[in-house]
Amino acid sequence: MAFTQLRIALVGPLPPPAGGMANQTRQLAELLSAEGARVELIQTNAPYRPSWIGAMRGIRALFRLLPYLVALWRALGRADVAHVMANSGWSWHLFAAPAVWLAWFRSVPVVVNYRGGEAEPFLEDAAVLVKHTMARVGVLAVPSGFLKQIFERFGMRARVVPNIIDRARFRPADELKTPGHHVVIARNLEPIYGIDVALRAFAQVRSQLPDARLSVAGSGPQAEALAVLARELGIENAVSFTGRLDRDAMAALYRHADLTVNPSRVDNMPNSVLESLACRIPVVSTRVGGVPFIVEDGVTALLVPPDDPSAMAAAMVRVLTDAEMHRALASAGDQAVSAYEWGRVRDQWRAVYRDLLSDDMARPVART
Repeated sequence: MAFTQLRIALVGPLPPPAGGMANQTRQLAELLSAEGARVELIQTNAPYRPSWIGAMRGIRALFRLLPYLVALWRALGRADVAHVMANSGWSWHLFAAPAVWLAWFRSVPVVVNYRGGEAEPFLEDAAVLVKHTMARVGVLAVPSGFLKQIFERFGMRARVVPNIIDRARFRPADELKTPGHHVVIARNLEPIYGIDVALRAFAQVRSQLPDARLSVAGSGPQAEALAVLARELGIENAVSFTGRLDRDAMAALYRHADLTVNPSRVDNMPNSVLESLACRIPVVSTRVGGVPFIVEDGVTALLVPPDDPSAMAAAMVRVLTDAEMHRALASAGDQAVSAYEWGRVRDQWRAVYRDLLSDDMARPVART
């Protein structure tokens, strides 16, 4: 089937903040629109109106939820299919599940595009409720085999449609740069992303490579605590906390890096890893969640245990000092990331929408 004139109600968050799911929502909307689809975005994280409501915990969710439900109801009345970007926790209960139920009520077929590394603990607590909603869903699309295995273990049929990497934006540097020891981390400053471990690892790297420097691109509740930790470790002059960067600034930062590190404690399919590979920058990552599904240890990245700063430091030094390994990882990663180009992922989304419209939800994701 062609995308031309297909009317898609796309439900999800948008930047700011520029997190993984928000970036994927915006990028998918842009790409589908360029293919001729008529995409109507229903934003789940729209700014609070009036803005001062954002400071009032407890009631601010209501001020976001009610306008969202109104916009969703109206958009579904104009849609051929509903595409719901979903995550765990309250995000599921407040935004994704209502979108599924309203679409079902209006007889609009639904694809749930679920992402997030914390699916397993969430489903352990809420599988019964989630399955009840998934029984109204025609396709459950997940970005990795990791999430596919988890959902199927809880009795929900899933298919893998990977994240999309913009190779025009995330590309290698135009000219060969002088090798150095610049390390980049692109994760939010939250406990699950293990930035504290990376700082401890980087302190060990500095003891062997005194000119090494670290850029941490992200924002979050640990910003102050991590800055204090950098001072305590004596590396504050070598660490730059850049804050959250937009897509173009992030791509430019990758191209000035010699290595990226993903120190997560929990993860699914981190865009930062794929973006680094697309820029031909080697990656050291923790071996958690869906990461081993997208990179191969020793071939396209080096994987280390979570919460092990010594192992992480050793891997970082190895990549930064072994020119042949650096070249091999960069080359293999660049080849592997081609599977995430729009030209390949586009056909998978086309098949999802075709199946939704032909089956008309005859085979739901789950049965209750």
